[in-house]
Amino acid sequence: MLNRFGPMFAAEIRRKRVQRMRSFTHWQWHLDEVYVKINGEMHYVWRAVDQEGEELESFASKTRTKHRR
Repeated sequence: MLNRFGPMFAAEIRRKRVQRMRSFTHWQWHLDEVYVKINGEMHYVWRAVDQEGEELESFASKTRTKHRR
């Protein structure tokens, strides 16, 4: 049972923690970008991390999107 609902509970705890931390003026977060090999293919991985090292969000993509002006 825990394996089935564990990730759901962890996501809810993380979401509530982030909402609580946003109310503090000293709360900071950073964005990390890494180029890693996943299943033999190179991917970009972005992670949002708060000042305590807690991962807030992560995203992986095969291409790096560039903003065109």
